[in-house]
Amino acid sequence: MGMAEVIPGVSGGTIAFITGIYERLINSIKSIDPRLFTEYKERGIKGVWKAIDGSFLLFLLGGMIIGIGVGVVLISHLLEKYPEPLWAFFFGLIIASCIYIAKKIKDWNLSSIVLIVIGAAVAFGITQLAPSEGSTHPVMLIAAGCIAISALILPGISGSFMLLLMGMYTIIIPTLRNLPSDPNSEGIKILFFFGIGAIIGLAVFSRILSWTFKHYENQTLAILTGFMIGSLNKIWPWRNPTHVMDKTSGQIMTDNVIQLLKNPTSTQVEYKILQEAKVLPSDYLMGDAHIALAILSGVLGFAMVFLLERFDKKSK
Repeated sequence: MGMAEVIPGVSGGTIAFITGIYERLINSIKSIDPRLFTEYKERGIKGVWKAIDGSFLLFLLGGMIIGIGVGVVLISHLLEKYPEPLWAFFFGLIIASCIYIAKKIKDWNLSSIVLIVIGAAVAFGITQLAPSEGSTHPVMLIAAGCIAISALILPGISGSFMLLLMGMYTIIIPTLRNLPSDPNSEGIKILFFFGIGAIIGLAVFSRILSWTFKHYENQTLAILTGFMIGSLNKIWPWRNPTHVMDKTSGQIMTDNVIQLLKNPTSTQVEYKILQEAKVLPSDYLMGDAHIALAILSGVLGFAMVFLLERFDKKSK
């Protein structure tokens, strides 16, 4: 989940779902509320630990911290050097996840199909939005934390992609990467307010999801399946940029975009990709399409979901 959250377009909630821990995670987060003070008075630390499913959260969060650390370094490197096979891996993973979640819908009817279509349309629409410019204002940081963490626990909607849309990805990820080696007050401020937003988002959204699973399980599974189908639009492995922005001047360019990215006129110029067009590997212009490796990666991602499903059944 931690590694997934570093990649715009891939949801940590998807990973939680295919590993069979999704509802347990939602209920565990939901249990963290003021009632824990009463639990502490009556049963002490052990009572609180049991109420929040503490051992589960401890190991999960520990794994996520490791995953984020690995993701910031390794996944960032793969995105720079081998983006096509990496996107193909997650493309295969999410296709299989759609099948996996759809199999859990117990009552297939017209409303299930309609909700899948609605979920897919919403996720597809989100992936079509162009990124905006970010800000380090506390209100913006809190809003970013709230929205990103809500997307983290919603399969099919990527927390990193929501940060990208808000223009906050290039603020939060570099801060996470650089703060351990270069502690500074600005970086601490950014992560502090972002963390407050994340706590608020978790508290609110976990309760909404827990309630919908309890009362409308089939409908919730249907719309989550739709979200994941719609998100496939964002992670197609071969995409040619069509709109970029000069980070210094703010100028948006649509002519000779690929040449600008591959051969910048100055080493000082940095461009931000705003929009891309999905293409076949034969029409891919951003470098080697790595077709064979991408196909292998996609098959591996697809197979991994069902291997995890089998492992989950054996565990149960």
